Parts: sequence; structure tokens; C-alpha cells
Amino acid sequence: MDGIEDAGAFVTGGMAARAIERERHGAHGHADAHHLHGSACANCGTVLTGEFCQACGQAAHLHRDITGFAHDVLHGVFHFDGKFWTTLPMLAFRPGRLTRRYVDGERAKFVTPMAMFLFSVFLMFLVVGNVPGWFAPGDKTADTAALAAPRHEIDLSIGKAREELARLEANRATVAKANGDTAPVDRKIRQMRGELNGLQTAARFLPGGDAMPARVRVRSRLLEQQDTAAMGNWIERKIALARANPKLLFYKMKSSGYKYSWALIPMALPFLWAMFAWRRRFGLYDHAVFATYSIAFMSLLVVVLTLVGWALGGFGRTIAWTALFLVPPVHMYKQLRHGYELRRFSALWRTVALVHVVSLTSLAFFLLLLSMGLAD
Repeated sequence: MDGIEDAGAFVTGGMAARAIERERHGAHGHADAHHLHGSACANCGTVLTGEFCQACGQAAHLHRDITGFAHDVLHGVFHFDGKFWTTLPMLAFRPGRLTRRYVDGERAKFVTPMAMFLFSVFLMFLVVGNVPGWFAPGDKTADTAALAAPRHEIDLSIGKAREELARLEANRATVAKANGDTAPVDRKIRQMRGELNGLQTAARFLPGGDAMPARVRVRSRLLEQQDTAAMGNWIERKIALARANPKLLFYKMKSSGYKYSWALIPMALPFLWAMFAWRRRFGLYDHAVFATYSIAFMSLLVVVLTLVGWALGGFGRTIAWTALFLVPPVHMYKQLRHGYELRRFSALWRTVALVHVVSLTSLAFFLLLLSMGLAD
């Protein structure tokens, strides 16, 4: 089900990227346009004079079969057109010149930064979240059969502790009603509550919670709801639950990553502005294009390295981790130097600064996803 949801998110991202691009050329317009000259546009009714309507921009040729529909889906999701294949090599090998040419006005030749960002980020989540044995956490839970007996014992102990606690509280009420000294009973009540909290924590730390009998799961939820005040602070409870079910936490973080990946762009802008504050030629627009293309490349790099690590096993993972540390600084240097037209030394010190900026923003973004996963 995770893979289906990831695929759906990727399709959504691809379609969003396609919508941002607002393509102005059709797939089969060149072949059949001469047969449509002089006919009316199917969208607005304007008489056609070329391959596209001069009023609304719709292509003169329209698909009317299942093959054309399949082509439109692939074209929209994967963005397989001339602009994509023009943009991708430059993004990988000449990122600075791509950034500078786009900022200077060469827009029709290249995929827009945001469209490239959406496509690459959603593709990254799709691949990373579903390729086994790499970044996606595997199922490392212990054998559920071996844990059945400890769970049963803890469940029985929790039940006995609650019964004893109820008996002590009833005794306290009796002593208090007779105006007696309740201090000895209060000490026993505090001791029993501490023991009960420890048993509940132990139950949550046992892996394979999904394999618990329904009776145990229901009782655990009731205990958590009834003894919230006595179970320690909120953060400790959330961390305990996350450690008991790390795959659920990863799923929540991945879902938040889909929604808030765009936050990486504004997080980087203040730092880029500070590095060029005394150069008035470069404004926030330049920095936004730089950051968006850079994040798109890093996402695609993670996709490629994930597949390399999965396909080649241990040796591939060694190559992938090495490339993950070496390629980004080189790419940043090339994009800074040519994107901002800097000299070597100016680009070099800014690359060093940018590596630290990326580390900080990546950590901040990870903590944001972690907090969302724990709070949900």
C-alpha cells in the first residue's frame, strides 16, 4: 500500500510539473496540422491558421484514441519532451550556465525550476521509500512468536497492578473517611503507580505491537488514555511509541516530506542572500532559481545513487555513499561559479559556506519532519 501511495504522489507531482510548464506544442501537430488549417478550434471556435490556435493556444491536432491517451499520461507524468532532455544534461553537468541562462531570459528551452523540482522530489520519495535494503527501513522486528509469552506476562502484570492500585485507593478512601492517617497508603499508591507506569512503558517498547491480541491492544490504549498524567512528559511518551514502531514514524515523515519539501527553498534563500548581500545585481529571484535547480539535482542524484546501491549490493552502496559526499560540493561550486559569474576563489569560499548551509537546512528540515511524525 505504501508503494501505491508513493506512485500516486509521484503521478500527482508529475502532473503538477506538467501544469506549471503549460506546454505550447502538441505531440502530433506537425504531422497533421496542414489538414486542419481553416477549421475551427475545438476549444474556442477560432479559425485555425497553424498548428496551434492563435487565440487560446490549444493544439490543432487532438488525440482521440487510447494510444494518444496513454501518450498524454506518460508525457504529463514523466515530462518526456525536448525541454526535459535539454534541461537534464545541463542540470547535471553545467548547472551554473543553466541557472544563468534561465535567469537571463532563455525560458522556452528549459523546464522551469519549480517543475523540475516537483518531478525530482516526488521521484526521489517514490524510489527511496520503496527500494529495499537501502534508505527504506527494513522490518527488523523480532520474531512475534518468541515475544508472545513476554507480552502475555506483561499484560497479566499490568492487570494485577491495576487491581492492586484500585484496592489501595479504596483503602485510602476508607481511612480518609474515618479521619485516619493516609500517609502510609499514599506511599504504597505512589509506589504502585510507578510500577504500573514501568510495565506500560515495557509493553510499548516490545517490538511487533501489531501482533498483539486485540484484547491487549485495546487495554493498552485504555491504560494510556486513563493514566496520561502519570506516564511522564509528552516527549518521552512519543519517543517511546516511535521506538516501538519506527516504520510508522518513517511513514509519517515521508508523508510530511511530500507536502513540505517546498520549504527547503525559502529556508535556503536568507543564506544565499547573505552571501551576495553586497552584490546588488543578484536578487532573491536569482537565488530562488539557483536553490530550486540545486535541490532538483540533489533529489535526482539520490535517486540514481539509491538505484546503484540497490543494483550492485554492498559495492554499489560504497560507491553511492562516496559519490553522495563528493558530487554535491563539486556541483555547488560549478553552479555558483557560472550561475553568479564568480572567480574561482569567490566561488570556492561560497561553496564551503553553502555546504554548511545545506547541512543546517537539511537538519532543520529533518527535525521539522520528525516533530510532525511524533506529534501526529
